[in-house]
Amino acid sequence: MEATRKIRVRLWRRIAPIVVVSAFYYGVLVYPVLRILGLAWPDWQPGTWQLLAIMVGPLAGRLAYEAIPCSATRWLSALALTWLGICFVAFTLVLGWEVANLLLPLPGRESGWALLGLTGFACLVGYVNAQRVAVRNIDVPAPQIGKRLRVAQISDVHVGSRSGRFLRRVVKRTNAQDPDLVFITGDLVDFRDISQQELGSLSDLEAPAYFVIGNHERYVDCEAICDRLRNLGVHVIRNDTVTIDRIQLVGIDDAEPKTQVGKILQTLEPDPHRYRILLYHRPDGARDAAAWGVNLMLCGHTHAGQIVPFNLLVKRVFPRIRGVYRVDGLTLYVSPGTGTWGPILRLGSRSEISMMTLG
Repeated sequence: MEATRKIRVRLWRRIAPIVVVSAFYYGVLVYPVLRILGLAWPDWQPGTWQLLAIMVGPLAGRLAYEAIPCSATRWLSALALTWLGICFVAFTLVLGWEVANLLLPLPGRESGWALLGLTGFACLVGYVNAQRVAVRNIDVPAPQIGKRLRVAQISDVHVGSRSGRFLRRVVKRTNAQDPDLVFITGDLVDFRDISQQELGSLSDLEAPAYFVIGNHERYVDCEAICDRLRNLGVHVIRNDTVTIDRIQLVGIDDAEPKTQVGKILQTLEPDPHRYRILLYHRPDGARDAAAWGVNLMLCGHTHAGQIVPFNLLVKRVFPRIRGVYRVDGLTLYVSPGTGTWGPILRLGSRSEISMMTLG
């Protein structure tokens, strides 16, 4: 009996992730499309090829670049990821409609057209919003530096999901702020084999630039990305410190465990005579950083949820989702991201270059 139970437990542990992923895939990518089309055109009966396009098309589009990396499949992959965002918006609207329809039966055809129109309008607004890059100015007291210093933070540009042209716009907008230093807090790249040429606009940055890796660099060709950035004049800091005048700059590699910051800082020596800035991709480990003596910690990763209501889920994982926080005397700033991951959509959030005035 006990042996049978153990076999069942092991079997369920293998099956459960497949069930969860399949349910999510169907619920977000398939059901909203079929539901809206079925409401708008009640007599429509999807054929085999139509069902395959709806059910398999997005996954095939995303995997195309992994199988055959080229400009055409990269475009197809980016389109598939944007379709994921469109379906998520549709899912949110359909879910609200289903609840309302339970309470008060609603006309089907009119509801279908309304849902279709609302989805299209919301995604159009989200796409336009994703193209805009705002500049946020933050004052951070830093008397230890002894002078006024302008620092730009770029985070989560996601070249791959976004193009080299978008990166050039970010670089141009950053230069226009006349920063003294530029900090890039990870997820600059999210596709493998992004060429040095496509990242080349980074060499146009007019201030010294410092980079730490994010989770997406780890997922693809991390070492090659770091080499390309070094060739472009970007300083890559990996679990180390750099002295810049009156600043001790610390850069830590992204990692899944929440203990990463504390673990790496134990191997580094704080300089008591300098203002200490920590670059780390995700907003974890602030208390460990404060205990080590970090004055300012800059992070990204959360995208402020990117698309509502996904922000509610992100906030449960990362309560410090966006903006300025004080943690045991440390100032933490969490960027909402400069670009977008996956869908080129932003609803309820914005893309940002963060400008900090230290002094």
